[in-house]
Formats: sequence, structure tokens, C-alpha cells
Amino acid sequence: MTSKTSPAIELSGLRKAYGGRDAVAGINLTIAAGEVFALLGPNGAGKTTTVEILEGHRRRDDGDVRVLGEDPGRAGRAWRARIGIVAQAARDAADLTVAETIRHFAGYYPHPRDPRTVIELVGLADKARSRVRTLSGGQRRRLDVALGIVGRPELLFLDEPTTGFDPQARRQFWDLVRLLAGDGTTIVLTTHYLEEAEVLADRLAVIAAGRIVAEGTAETLGGRSAQISTVTWTDAAGRHSQATDDPAALIAKLSADGAVRDLAVGRPSLEDTYLTLIGELA
Repeated sequence: MTSKTSPAIELSGLRKAYGGRDAVAGINLTIAAGEVFALLGPNGAGKTTTVEILEGHRRRDDGDVRVLGEDPGRAGRAWRARIGIVAQAARDAADLTVAETIRHFAGYYPHPRDPRTVIELVGLADKARSRVRTLSGGQRRRLDVALGIVGRPELLFLDEPTTGFDPQARRQFWDLVRLLAGDGTTIVLTTHYLEEAEVLADRLAVIAAGRIVAEGTAETLGGRSAQISTVTWTDAAGRHSQATDDPAALIAKLSADGAVRDLAVGRPSLEDTYLTLIGELA
């Protein structure tokens, strides 16, 4: 078992090339045990390659990698039972029912969750006796999540987990992630939904051209907390807007000068910051 004080994941100088072209070009990264960590980046940035190396599904060319204290390229069956994977595309046994599928996968693990509990957690209770082939795309995705968590993993990889979910289902899934994180599960999330990353992740990293170009919380990523804010307000002369690096001082001045209304402070969103970061290497 990995100590709660030891990192769940440690990368140093990770590299992987295809046909002489770097897909991952020297990544250094540490993810704490119990952390929800989001990896963001455009298609082809190196996210999938990095995650597949962490999962033990792809061999690296260079660098040191430790996942739950072991090298995933050499780790054995006991290590694999400690991780859960919800891949972007998954195959399933279409003729089995939802309950049969989850019970079957539970048998692969030494200490699985109760399949009935898992079915409830992912919102498939009313589909437990339905054959997998009859499920909608969103319901199949919920089944993928169920198979990823049934083994009670210490570390869970979620690759675009809410693809095909409607807004209500997405928010229900967020509650599940919070529940798992509260239980001490380390979660590595890749998603194109920036709102999802902002809501769920303790920390985020942006990968572009095989390198991590920014790392931090949603508030600090790419210097976001220090970026210029825009203050807008209405007074007797009409509607005004002013950019400032000290919105508190401007608001105090406006309040001292006279009555203002409809006061608002805006700054670049996480999406604005993300697009700037990946645009710099486009």
C-alpha cells in the first residue's frame, strides 16, 4: 500500500516519441495521494500517451515513473488491482445485463465494492436487468464508470468520463467524484469540459506539444489570479468599464466618489487562460 504521505504519481523527465517526433517531451509531475488532478490539453498534445504510460499500457522511451510506488512498465497483477481505468472508448459484453457485467468484473478484484452499490452510485439502478446492447450512449458511459470503480481502486483514471452525459447526469457524476475523493481515492481526470475541471480538480496541468506549459489550481493556473481585471459600473453619467490590476482600490475609489450601481468585476476565465496557454505553442 502507498503511504498517504507519499505521492501517488511521480514523473521525472518522461519522454515518448513516435517516428522521431516527440509526443511527450520531458514531463516532470507529482500528484499527491488523495488529490483530484486534471490534465488539460488539445488533441495530440500528449495527454493520452502520458496517461497510458501511467496506466502501464504503453512503454516510455526515457524518464522515471512511479505510480503507487511502482514502475507501471514492470508492475504486476497486484498493482493493477489497485488502479481503476475509465477509458475514452471501451468494449463491453453486449449480451450481458448491466448487473451481470458489473458482477463479472468485480470477480477480478480482491476487495471489490458491492455490485449493487456500484449500480446505485452510477445511476443505473433502473437498468440493472437491461442488456448492455440496449443502453443509450450516456448509459453505456455510466457502465464504463461502474467498471472503473467496482474494484475499489486507490487510483482512478478518468478519460473524458462524462462524454454523452446530459447536464443533470454530468452533475450527478461530479457528486460521485467528490464521494470517491472524500473516501481517499486519487483521481486523474482528462476532460475537454473546462467547467468540469474547474469544479472537481484540486490542481490542473495544461499539456501542449508534449510539455506541461502551466500547473496550478484553477485560480492560479497560468498566472490567472494576477491577471488584469475589468471593473464595470453605472453612475449618473452612464455605463463605464476600466481594466485594472487592483480592482479593490478602484472599487474603493468609486465608492468614495459617489453612488454607483451594477458594479461587477471580471477577469479572464479558465477557458480564456487555457486558450492563451495552448495558443502560445500552436
